[in-house]
Amino acid sequence: MAEDVRGRLAFNLSELAGALGDFGTILPLMFAVSLVCRLNLGIILLFFGIWFIFTGLYYRLPIPIEPMKVIAVVAISSALGGSELAAAGIILGLLFFFLGFGKWLYYLEKYVPNPVIRGIQLGLALLLLKSAGTFMFQAPAFFVFGITVIILVFLLSYLGKVPDLSALVLLATAAIIGVVLHGVPDMYLLKVPELVIPSFSDYISSIPELVLPQAVITITNAILATSLLTKDMFSREVPPEKLSKTIGIMNIVSAPFGGFPMCHGAGGLAAQYRFGARTGGSNIFAGVILLVIAVLFAGPGIQELISPGVYGALLVFVAIEMGKHGLKTDSILVTVVTGVMAVLSVVGGFIAGMVLAYLLKYYRERRQRASRVTPPPAP
Repeated sequence: MAEDVRGRLAFNLSELAGALGDFGTILPLMFAVSLVCRLNLGIILLFFGIWFIFTGLYYRLPIPIEPMKVIAVVAISSALGGSELAAAGIILGLLFFFLGFGKWLYYLEKYVPNPVIRGIQLGLALLLLKSAGTFMFQAPAFFVFGITVIILVFLLSYLGKVPDLSALVLLATAAIIGVVLHGVPDMYLLKVPELVIPSFSDYISSIPELVLPQAVITITNAILATSLLTKDMFSREVPPEKLSKTIGIMNIVSAPFGGFPMCHGAGGLAAQYRFGARTGGSNIFAGVILLVIAVLFAGPGIQELISPGVYGALLVFVAIEMGKHGLKTDSILVTVVTGVMAVLSVVGGFIAGMVLAYLLKYYRERRQRASRVTPPPAP
């Protein structure tokens, strides 16, 4: 049932737990990107913190800030430089800022069938499970530990009718274990952000490998699916145009100064909601935590503090929450085909879902026309 949280900001343990719900996605990706691409982790987390606080105040809902996942995966696999990532962020920022005006997204929402959007959500749930498996194999003991903690805390909260603080308890426990095993991370003061000026070739090369595939998943998941999910979870829907504008502003401002390309996301919203977030107070909590890490501790030691297995455990339950919403579909066939194909390629899944949805629509309409013109049987 949707919850009425209009205009409210809450700051309690549930909101704090929800604030940590999407860290299992954000932190592993950004730690890996900063290490492989030799980027300043502090600058990356600084902008995440700023925009978490901004969106919490602006939307008054737990609208998440997430790294653009296609860009993150390509950046890690190809060890891309900061200038090419900045070029992609600037192009996408301008694109989504201007898409937020006029009726562009209205027509996209009108002609992209709901089962295709649900399929993208399902595909992301499957991709999250795949990522969880990767983290599980890196640290199986911590993965089992994380799953156990989440289930136990959830059961205690259910039986005691208290907020589910499983993400908060798990990350706090994992951090304490990390301090015992590795010691307290050294302070690492943030350096002043420097302007990154991409070359013309950076802009050109970023379009086919970064901009186009990311634009598809941003439109479907970060904008249309997130807008749809706000209607599922809360008493009001955040319009796609509004989400597109904030994505544009975030990247136009952040990308030229070393910020990683960012968006919203249905998966992040599902994660924060799953672990207790109901208002923008959760975003403000998340932003403050990330700012503290960025300004004081974003050095090499912070990456070793929490085991990858813990992040894997969080991703399992985020994937379950995401999958539940992905299956709220009008056509299970279209949604499943889209979701399975999206595991191989988000763009491929989107195209396959669109083709199948319109073929089924054409077939149904043809049968309806045939049934109207078929003469009645002779007496």
